[in-house]
Amino acid sequence: MVKKNSKNKAGSNTIAQNRQARHEYFIEDDVEVGLELQGWEVKALRAGKVNITESYVFFRDGEAFMSGATITPLNVASTHVVADPTRVRKLLLKRRELDTLIGKVNREGYTVIALSMYWKQSWAKLKIGLAKGKKLHDKRDASKDRDWQRDKARIMKAAAR
Repeated sequence: MVKKNSKNKAGSNTIAQNRQARHEYFIEDDVEVGLELQGWEVKALRAGKVNITESYVFFRDGEAFMSGATITPLNVASTHVVADPTRVRKLLLKRRELDTLIGKVNREGYTVIALSMYWKQSWAKLKIGLAKGKKLHDKRDASKDRDWQRDKARIMKAAAR
């Protein structure tokens, strides 16, 4: 019998990830938010037809919106609705979280980007990150450090034999 409160692996619930984000930005903080979706979009998410690589979050009139995400409609799901794959989608946040994000973006020059989209029970959730852009030398340093970690693990594995 499966427990009701058992934790599922996050990887099995993942719909889409923005792998490029960690290369392009320093991620300072991340927040889980809900999405306001239409029915055909939920069906397309279940089929995995989403791309959030070029998406970003902007604020207007005290609300958060995501732009740049592409949800490709299914042929059978959206026969009676004109589906716009790149429409602006509203994000659902608590007022305190929203005020914190707006303040950091306005005062400290942060950018808010989408990191990953996943299922949490029956709800589609989006993990957004508060980010600062990396310069070219920062990207080189990160790449060099990643290569060194890989080489070090290889050397340690060979030494253990």
